[in-house]
Amino acid sequence: MILLQFTSRRLLYQAFSSLKQSPIGIQGPCWEMARPSSSMADFREVFAKAKHIAVITGAGVSAESGVPTFRGPGGYWRKWQAQQLATPEAFSRNPSRVWEFYHYRRELMLSKSPNAAHVAIADCEARLSKQGRKVVVVTQNIDELHRKAGSKDVLEIHGSLFKTRCTNCGNVAENYKSPICKALAGKGAPDADTQDACLPVGDLPRCQKQGCNGLLRPHVIWFGETLDSNILTEVEKELDVCDLCLVVGTSSVVYPAAMFAPQVAARGVPVAEFNMETTPATTSFSFHFQGPCGTTLPEALARHESEII
Repeated sequence: MILLQFTSRRLLYQAFSSLKQSPIGIQGPCWEMARPSSSMADFREVFAKAKHIAVITGAGVSAESGVPTFRGPGGYWRKWQAQQLATPEAFSRNPSRVWEFYHYRRELMLSKSPNAAHVAIADCEARLSKQGRKVVVVTQNIDELHRKAGSKDVLEIHGSLFKTRCTNCGNVAENYKSPICKALAGKGAPDADTQDACLPVGDLPRCQKQGCNGLLRPHVIWFGETLDSNILTEVEKELDVCDLCLVVGTSSVVYPAAMFAPQVAARGVPVAEFNMETTPATTSFSFHFQGPCGTTLPEALARHESEII
């Protein structure tokens, strides 16, 4: 039975393995309808018994650190939304513009700090690890704020702003340079009236591997691209064994990540959603806590009275 559940989940994930959003007016698979509880006391009792906790996070958790989401009304960089820039086609057409966009995001993130939600997750992982319990973060975010907060077990399904991949040799490398290349210094302003820098391709970030010098791209998953199969396999394993799942700051509309928590709920595992508003998946979960994650999550993950260490 366990093998069948795992295989079915893998087939379902493969069907949605490319990064995509639900079209307006169209939702993903229909999950069982129910009314989730908002009782923190009840959640805390479930939390106290959990041995393997999966925490799925989205843009909402980082928004409280002042990180723009580039979605919804006003979610623009210059006159474009992320969906218009975070694609292989956009990079092929105008690598200078796309690199300006990501340079702006990299520089912005270097000035941001984890908020109370990031810290609560990291502190919970450190504390429970001493009790033989596990907390793993599955994040759609590419800002590395979970790692900055101290989380150790992090699966970044959409990649990282601070990694690059060579379009020539495929080499992936960490890169925290500021600016990432001389030509991008002072570029990337988000204002709508800012003109594109139109940098020559030869001046954009280049591969440092000896004899390569290929054009670098951000090592992130763009819309229409397939998620890393190795990371997806790790996510599947974690979700298959977790006995509690938290969904934090995610809209549940970007696939395949939008399927993760409902699939966990479908096998009878408690799932708690922490978000500013309800989502298309809310009614499939056991708990829903509305409000800023930086306010609700620290209370939810604080030391329980039953904890000895």
